[in-house]
Amino acid sequence: MTEMAAPPTARTPSKPSALTRFARTVDRYGLWIYTFLAVGYLLVPIIVMIVFSFNKPDGKFNFVWKEFSIDAWLSPLSRPGLAEALGTSLAIAFLATLAATALGTLIALALVRYQFRGRTGASLFIFIPMATPEIVMGASLLTLFVGTASAEPWRSIIPPGVFYPLGFNTILIAHILFLISFVVVTVRARISGFDRRLEEAAMDLGANEWTTFWRVTFPLIFPGILAASLLAFSLSIDDFIVTNFTSGLTNTFPVWIWGTIRNNLPVQVNVIGTIIFVTAVAIVLFGTLWSRRHDLREQRAAQAPRQEGAEG
Repeated sequence: MTEMAAPPTARTPSKPSALTRFARTVDRYGLWIYTFLAVGYLLVPIIVMIVFSFNKPDGKFNFVWKEFSIDAWLSPLSRPGLAEALGTSLAIAFLATLAATALGTLIALALVRYQFRGRTGASLFIFIPMATPEIVMGASLLTLFVGTASAEPWRSIIPPGVFYPLGFNTILIAHILFLISFVVVTVRARISGFDRRLEEAAMDLGANEWTTFWRVTFPLIFPGILAASLLAFSLSIDDFIVTNFTSGLTNTFPVWIWGTIRNNLPVQVNVIGTIIFVTAVAIVLFGTLWSRRHDLREQRAAQAPRQEGAEG
């Protein structure tokens, strides 16, 4: 009588080594941890600014925490010259953003959609203001403004007050010049993925070029235009180097801080900075929520005919 073969024994899975478990943990949570640390590192100066906006220092400099106080929040514009400088910065940022966004959007549309002689060179020149050091750009603009206002025949062509004396107008012109590049790059990235068939379908249905732009093109590229305008506004209100070269006797918020920090650093600077930061974050969140709501509405509108066809 032959002996029966013993059934094969089941292999027990081997326990992963500590190195393998660590590699899996890093693969699963590494990106989240890295993102959290990077964002936290970037937010440290902002958190310090917000915290010290509630400080009540002993002397003129708000460098050491003393005690909690909301006095600066109750009078954020009490420092001499602060209200005028902040108002000038906001006015310049608003006007420069409008002009740069309008011109930059049109330039981006032309560079993406049309083939013309010099298109490659124009694309190259768009990046020059972004790559040029600000101190070089500021010195060049100062030479341009002063030189054209004092030399013939420009002195008889350019009206007084446009390029010289330096002031509000020269700051505005300088900001528009370097903001256009950032707007073009941002809007161009949005337009590059635009489906031209949507415009063609609208024109096939009887819409003219103007109606097609405002009803089809503009709503679809609006998130890119909004992002470009927010970036331009932030760069304008924050700029110091170019503004310092072209401001003359006009004070903006960054120039006012530079002038006052040699003698004191009031808490109101932290208060204004906190207000600007919170406002910018609120605008970005609103734009993100609006864009997400718009996308969901489009998805529902696209799914509605399919559901009706399935029910039919």
